[in-house]
This record gives sequence, structure tokens and C-alpha cells, in this order.
Amino acid sequence: MKAANFVAAYPYQNDVLALPVSNVNEAASWYGQNFGMQEIERGEQPNPFVILERDGVKIGFAENGGDPTQDGAAVLVSGITEIRTELESREVNVSDWRIDEREGKQLKVFFVTAPDGLCYYFHEEVASTP
Repeated sequence: MKAANFVAAYPYQNDVLALPVSNVNEAASWYGQNFGMQEIERGEQPNPFVILERDGVKIGFAENGGDPTQDGAAVLVSGITEIRTELESREVNVSDWRIDEREGKQLKVFFVTAPDGLCYYFHEEVASTP
């Protein structure tokens, strides 16, 4: 079985370490339970925030007044089928599969919209056949 890992995370807007949420405690709990992330940092300045990590990839959440329905992250993964199965086993609502093309490469993708309104674009490059 292929290893299911987060490889990198890229913000839709400004900062993948300060995605807007209304409650950092709820965010830490939900992402810990459902995305398999661990809390590595928490603070109050300039706003309450928490930073979580999985496989060395950090995603942070902040009570910064931003609109979570307009933000989120693109999460590059390895083992996308296993990641999707893992999320589904935790009853996370995932979208249908899709194939996107970017810079001449095909990506296998699915989306997750978290209860806080943030949207995640899980993607992995489709291996080309020789």
C-alpha cells in the first residue's frame, strides 16, 4: 500500500498559517480528528491562532475576521486514494474525483469543504506512462 502523506500546502489567498476561522479550539479539534494533524503551536498575538502539522506540512488557523468561505488551501499529497479513504472513514464529506491539467501535467483531485467553510483542494500528479 502506498504511503498516504501530506507533501505541501499552498494558501488560496495570503497565508496558509493564518486561515480564517471563528474558533481556533474547534478548528484544532476538527483538523486533528479528521485530517490527522497535530497541534505544534498556539498563541494569542496578533489574534488567537493555532498551527497544526502532518507529515511536516503546517496549516494554521486564526481568529482574524476573515471569511473562511473565501479561503482554504491546496494540499499536495502522495497516496491520494489512501488520503481520500482515510477522510471518508472519518465521515468527512469529500467531492467526486476530478482530473485537472496544470502546466502540462495531469492532477487527480478532490475537494473537502470543512465545517468552518474552508475549502481544501487535495491533489496528486498522475504518473505518466512511458
